[in-house]
Amino acid sequence: MKAYTFSMHITYQQFLQHYSGAASHVLVMTENGLRLQLPAARLRPFLTQLGIRGRFRVMVSEANKLQAIEQIL
Repeated sequence: MKAYTFSMHITYQQFLQHYSGAASHVLVMTENGLRLQLPAARLRPFLTQLGIRGRFRVMVSEANKLQAIEQIL
């Protein structure tokens, strides 16, 4: 399994635009410069009234299938 880390700072309103169907995916840049396209719905558990803020780890299978996203401190 591969893991990638990234930081995200997006407001509640910006995220709602993505989640409501305007865009079904979010493009993030990992800390090592790789671009990942993630389903916006998979970030929903991390949404607060302030939006989504923090560092995250994405785990993908060897076939690059998304396995999990977790927030790291």
